Amino acid sequence: MLHALEIAQLVLYIALLSLLGQAALYLLAGARRDGNFFYQLLQIVGRPFTRLVRRLTPRQVADRHVPVLTFLLLLLAYAVVTVERISLCVHSGMETCR
Repeated sequence: MLHALEIAQLVLYIALLSLLGQAALYLLAGARRDGNFFYQLLQIVGRPFTRLVRRLTPRQVADRHVPVLTFLLLLLAYAVVTVERISLCVHSGMETCR
């Protein structure tokens, strides 16, 4: 179970960093971000998560808000997985968590 939580935490961490990187390049590159190779690469990494959130949200949610909502939901999921991992480590003993 600990390995499953570690893998989930790692996947969420990568997705969070890709969305954070997109936000940084959005601010730095401005309108030219679509031609930026690194922005496109970060979009590819974060696309499965943003598409899932887009499918789950109603149509009244604007497309420009979906990445922010995705980031917040991933951050919440990361916090839940981290708390569960800590809880598992405390209950099973710290030797298994090193």
